[in-house]
Amino acid sequence: CALPISMSQIQTLNQGADIARGSQATFVNINAAKGLEEVMKTNLGPRGTLKMLVGGAGQITLTKDGKGLLDQMQIQHPTASLIARTATAQDDMVGDGTTSTVLLIGELMRQAERFLEENVHQRAMVDGFEQAQKMALEKLDQMKVDRGVNREVLVDVARTSLRTKLNVELADQLTEVVVDAVRCIHKQGEAIDLHMVEIMAMQHRLATESRLVQGLVMDHGSRHPNMPAHVQDAYILTCNVSMEYEKTEVNSGFYYTNAGDRQKMASAERAFTDKQVQTVIDFKRALEKSKGRTINLVVINQKGIDPPSLDMLANEGILALRRAKRRNMERLALACGGMAVNSFDDLNEECLGHAEDVREMALGDDKFTFVEGVANPFSCTILIKGPNKHTIEMVKDGLRDGLRAVKNTFDDSCVVPGAGAFEMAAAQHIRNNLRSVSGRAKLGATAFAEALLIIPKTLADNSGFDAQDTLISCMDAIQDGKTVGVDVNTGEPCDPAAKGIWDNYSVKKQFLNSAPIIASQILLVDEVIRAGKNLKGGG
Repeated sequence: CALPISMSQIQTLNQGADIARGSQATFVNINAAKGLEEVMKTNLGPRGTLKMLVGGAGQITLTKDGKGLLDQMQIQHPTASLIARTATAQDDMVGDGTTSTVLLIGELMRQAERFLEENVHQRAMVDGFEQAQKMALEKLDQMKVDRGVNREVLVDVARTSLRTKLNVELADQLTEVVVDAVRCIHKQGEAIDLHMVEIMAMQHRLATESRLVQGLVMDHGSRHPNMPAHVQDAYILTCNVSMEYEKTEVNSGFYYTNAGDRQKMASAERAFTDKQVQTVIDFKRALEKSKGRTINLVVINQKGIDPPSLDMLANEGILALRRAKRRNMERLALACGGMAVNSFDDLNEECLGHAEDVREMALGDDKFTFVEGVANPFSCTILIKGPNKHTIEMVKDGLRDGLRAVKNTFDDSCVVPGAGAFEMAAAQHIRNNLRSVSGRAKLGATAFAEALLIIPKTLADNSGFDAQDTLISCMDAIQDGKTVGVDVNTGEPCDPAAKGIWDNYSVKKQFLNSAPIIASQILLVDEVIRAGKNLKGGG
């Protein structure tokens, strides 16, 4: 749990959190939303800055990931906490748009404040928000582009997502990794399960050496020095069978009068375990006899293998890994073929998978086992390398968002122009249709249109350019009927499609559905009261 960020914005959040009434409550809530917005806005976009989170034990985290920040910041103000939960829910649903959600809520509250100070009622603002939200969703459906789910589109979407979390060089390298990983596990007509992409971290060398392994990487190796460390053309037996002597569940003992009796009793105790191991050895020999050649067998067991059993397997040239993670059993069967067995009674060749290359790699006291060259790579591993834990955690956050972005593209089968292009077009669309909004609700719709512009403004501001000048140039271009975004390298209007900057349709839709609802609910709060311990869900 990290310490609060020592910034004036966070101090603002926690002021007046106990009791507030009437209009005071509304403005306290607005200040909370604005304070959280100020904390988060510098993270937005590829040129956004980092935050340093310091934990109670002195641990340090460097991140610009919105969800990571909101999960670890100590936010005491109830309104700011509500906004943070909404943003993290956005991430849980679609995997992105956390910072944008916080910014839109904060800006909606900021724009509403101007009108509330002139005695415009909150209900009029909320009615305007609702009508403007419908217009923005209509514009979203008009702007979505159905380019098909091809590699070029997936690469553009992944690059757009990764560049907001990582530096350009590393993001461009990991773009190919992310796209190939999702395409690897994608099965036509089935939902994509991102759990089939294992992310393995290795503190070694540089982050730019991270790569995709078409197979699996396991964070352990064999436990016997005589077992082969590198096996080619390997047959993989995945199993969940105990190959170790297990003590009885009740207290028991046996007595003997001489060494011979002791040896007999010990042999009898091991007979069952030795029989299990011998079954695997006999199966290997029978398979070699039927094929007329020596085969390389790799046993990956979810349960234990004791030292005597390891000796028997090593003498037969079998590479055996014990206590493999449960989640890898399904991945191994998907990647290598075959099936995971729970008994050695009916072993046959159909139970075996196959891999072209199985090898161990040692880094200090840690061992890693690479299973590559698999026949059906419906499961894969992204191997992250980095010189320190900070780099590895940053890459993990970026990869998580990149994987979700590619998955969303498969699910949506369409994309939306990025770089703030949609927000500016939606704001212009709302302004052009204000005549359809009656009464004071026009003020709420106007506030909504202004609030949407916080995204392109922040992109320009975080890139070191004058936000107003950039916005004016872009809005002038929109008047000519163009689709225009913010070029973060020059501060000038750009064509997102030409630069390959695409956002997910589902992320924008969720962002438009959640942010205005929460902003409206906060505006309609007229009292903040400290509740007792009998309050449902709290204490």
